[in-house]
Amino acid sequence: MLIVMAVGATREQVAAVTAHIEALGLKGHPIPGAQRVAIGITGNTGVIEPALFESLPGVLEVIPVSHPYKLVSREVKPEDSVVSVGGVKIGGGHFAVIAGPCSVENTDQALVAARAVRAAGAHILRGGAFKPRTSPYSFQGLGKAGLAILRDVGRETGMPVVSEALDHESLEQVVETCDMIQVGARNMQNYSLLRTCGRTRKPVLLKRGMSATVEELLMAAEYVLSEGNYNVVLCERGIRTFADHTRNTLDLAAVVAVQRLSHLPIIVDPSHGTGKRHKVIPMGRAAAAAGADGLMIEVHHDPTHALSDAAQQVLPEELAQLMHQLPVLLPLTGRHLSERQ
Repeated sequence: MLIVMAVGATREQVAAVTAHIEALGLKGHPIPGAQRVAIGITGNTGVIEPALFESLPGVLEVIPVSHPYKLVSREVKPEDSVVSVGGVKIGGGHFAVIAGPCSVENTDQALVAARAVRAAGAHILRGGAFKPRTSPYSFQGLGKAGLAILRDVGRETGMPVVSEALDHESLEQVVETCDMIQVGARNMQNYSLLRTCGRTRKPVLLKRGMSATVEELLMAAEYVLSEGNYNVVLCERGIRTFADHTRNTLDLAAVVAVQRLSHLPIIVDPSHGTGKRHKVIPMGRAAAAAGADGLMIEVHHDPTHALSDAAQQVLPEELAQLMHQLPVLLPLTGRHLSERQ
């Protein structure tokens, strides 16, 4: 259920309605909009009687929400949400590029990558410290030491940083070190981890599971928002199909579907979506043309010798070429490159 407050409703009135919701054993989620505040209600196991709220001061109307995902739905918030990561805005017309190596391998490698993606014009530095690999014998990342390296090179180059958390222990370390938490495809339905991310209040980058539907992705995001963290960015990173000409099948139609159903920003990862270096930049352009709110691209100065995902990491000059092309494409969808700090 959604309670729409009248234009000009005071903070005290919003707080009073929220308190009334919680007094009934439910949870209220005030969501500011462009002109008025809406309050989403969660925690109910049955139908809620609208009359319980319609007469409260400042309430304009009470609307049932039809989707199972309530807080991420455009029924609750028609306007696009904007998520700020270290001052870089994503969504609401702001297009951000997240770039960096698949894995942090050592300080020199991470610094070279950070300087390169900064020079190319990217906004946020990515780098894996905890790597969920298919084989237990593959490089698993540097762990806490990798996060420290990522944090330090991010500070040196003036870029906010994002890295993946695999479990509750690594999540604590990512929260302490990074500006944004990445929840990978394999953990999209790790609901305990998602709830904990929701309690951190730190921006969350939520990747679509490799066999997940759009609705399942939105329901996963609902777990984070239900704990009070509305700073969620969704990521289309390819799904598993019968096709064998790419690592995954990049589902750009999901971008359009998500934007119709949800106010949350959605970016695209053409690196994992294709798995092949020569396809990353073309599909990055396609994602921008489709109306995505950003890109996540793996970059390495010597990808042939990278310790993970060597086949899909592009060279710094390829990223620079894409960054040069984006200002031509983005106005077609009413977007612009986000400002860097």
